[in-house]
Amino acid sequence: MEKFFKLKEHNTTIRTEILAGFTTFFAMSYILFVNPAMLAQTGMPIQGVFLSTIIGSVVGTLIMALYANVPYAQAPGMGMNAFFTYTVVFGLGYTWQEALAMVFLCGCISIIVTLTKLRHAIIVSIPENLKHAIGGGIGIFLTYLGLKNAGLLNFTLNPGSYAVLGEGAQEGAATIVGDASAVPALVSFDNINVIVALIGIVITAVLLVKNVKGGVMVAMFLTTVVALVFGVVSISNIDFAANNIVTAFKDLGVVFGAAFTGLGTLFADSSRITEVIMTVFAFALTDMFDTIGTLIGTSQKTGIFDTTSENATDLDPKLKKALYADVFGSTAGAIAGTSNVTTYVESAAGIGVGGRTGLTSLVVAGLFLLSSFFSPLLSIIPTQATAAVLIMVGIMMISSLKAVDWDDMSEAIPAFFASIFMGFGYSITNGIAFGFLFYTLGKVVQGRAKEIHPVTWVLNVLFIIHFLLA
Repeated sequence: MEKFFKLKEHNTTIRTEILAGFTTFFAMSYILFVNPAMLAQTGMPIQGVFLSTIIGSVVGTLIMALYANVPYAQAPGMGMNAFFTYTVVFGLGYTWQEALAMVFLCGCISIIVTLTKLRHAIIVSIPENLKHAIGGGIGIFLTYLGLKNAGLLNFTLNPGSYAVLGEGAQEGAATIVGDASAVPALVSFDNINVIVALIGIVITAVLLVKNVKGGVMVAMFLTTVVALVFGVVSISNIDFAANNIVTAFKDLGVVFGAAFTGLGTLFADSSRITEVIMTVFAFALTDMFDTIGTLIGTSQKTGIFDTTSENATDLDPKLKKALYADVFGSTAGAIAGTSNVTTYVESAAGIGVGGRTGLTSLVVAGLFLLSSFFSPLLSIIPTQATAAVLIMVGIMMISSLKAVDWDDMSEAIPAFFASIFMGFGYSITNGIAFGFLFYTLGKVVQGRAKEIHPVTWVLNVLFIIHFLLA
C-alpha cells in the first residue's frame, strides 16, 4: 500500500486516506438516487441507470486511483444529467439512446483534446489570479451547495416568473425553472429537518475548531444519530426490496451499449447535423471546464498539483494523468448507459480531511461497488450530515481568494465574477467563462492585450458560442 500510493511522500496515512474516502463517498452518494430518477424521465429503466451510474463512477474513480494516484472521485455530473434530460431529450426531441450517443461522442472529443495537449494548453492559459479565484469560487459553490442541501434556503417565485418542465407539477414531480425575480431567504427555524441541519453544522464546526482527528466523519456519525433520534430518517422505513439486484442487471442490458444504437440514428437526418454538433459541443465544453475548474481549484489550496507551469509540456505529470482519467471515465459511463461522468467537486470534502493519494479514490470506488447491494442503507445518512461537511470545506477553500491581487482592477474584476458566478450561478464552467471574458476586457481596455494568451482568445469565442446556445 505504501509503495504503490507513496503515502509517506504525500504526508498521509492509511487511516487518513480511508476516512477521506468515506467522507467523499457520503458527500456524493446522493448521485446514486438523483441520477437514475433524473434520467428515468426520458424513458430509461431506473434500475438499469442505477447500475450504469455505479459502473461509470467506479471505472472513472479507479482510473484516478490506480493510474493518476490522486484523491478525486468521478460520477455522472449534476447539471449535465439535467441538460441530457430537459434540453436534449425533452427540448430538442432526441431519443435517450441518441442523447447517450452524444455523451459518447463528447467523451471521444475530450480524449482527442487531451491527447493532443489542447487541454493542457488551456490550463496554461489560465492567469494566476484566475486560478486563485477558481479555488475560492469552488469554495463558494460548495458552501452554497451545502446550505441548499441543508434546507436552509427557500425561494419565492411570483406568478408568471417561472416555467414548468415535465408533467406532475401539482404532485411535486415536475421541474420548476424560475427567473431572476426569485427571492432567496432563510427558511423558518420551526422545521425539524432544518433544526437537525443546524445541529449538524454546529457539531462539525466545533470538532473542526478543536482540530479533532477524524472530526468530519465523527460529525457525520453524530448528525446521523441526531437525525435518527428526531425521526428525520428511520431504519424502519428502509426498503431493501427497492434495490433488486436481479432486476437491476436485467435493466442494465437495456441501457448498456445503447449509445451505439443511438449513433446509428443520430446523423440519419441531415437537417439536424448542425444541431447535433452544437449539442455535443455544449456537452464537451461544460464537461471539460467543470473538470479543469475542480482540479485547479482544489489544488490552489492543497498543492496536490503544481499548476504554475507556463508550458503545456511541463505540466505536473499527476495533473496530466488526472485529465486522462477524467476523459476515459466519461466515455465508459456513456457506454454503460449514463450521462457525462465527470470529476466531482465533492472530492474536496475528502481532500479537506487529508486525502492526498489514489487510496482515497480506491476507497470511494469500493464503496460505490458495495452500494449496488446495500444502497437502501445509504438513505440512513441524511443530507443534513453531508451538507455540514460541504459548508465547512467550502469555508476552507474560500481562503484562496486572499491570494488575488485585489488592488489591480483588471485582475480583481474577472476574479470576482469568476468566483461569484461559479457559486451563485451553480456552474464551474460559467464562472470560468465570465472570468476569462472580463480578464480579456480589462487587459484590452488597459492597452495590455499582448499579455493575453493566444488560447484565451479562442476560449472567449467558444464561451460566447456556449452562452448563445444555452
